[in-house]
Amino acid sequence: MARNDILQGTLDLLVLKTLARRGPLHGYGITAHIQRVSEEQLRVEEGSLYPALHRMEQSGLVRAAWGLTEKNRQARFYTITAAGKKQLEETEQSWARLRDGVQRVLRYA
Repeated sequence: MARNDILQGTLDLLVLKTLARRGPLHGYGITAHIQRVSEEQLRVEEGSLYPALHRMEQSGLVRAAWGLTEKNRQARFYTITAAGKKQLEETEQSWARLRDGVQRVLRYA
């Protein structure tokens, strides 16, 4: 798997998990949540987030609709779809297997 594929898959996982837990959010809300929950360890830049959201929308993993932010500004709010929930479940399982395998090697190497 190429580095870009890993990074893209990681971003998708973080976004889908955020939307599954928090419900509809605009882009800034997604990035703020990821940064806060990761205790400032992860930062998602706009240049990565919006292309990913567009790609996930095109793939049917998320749905977007215009709405007003808490500051009364127009923004696109993203919601996870049924296909996105299925993808999230599969990706979480894959990450768990990868994590377990890496932990085994680190423990016994």
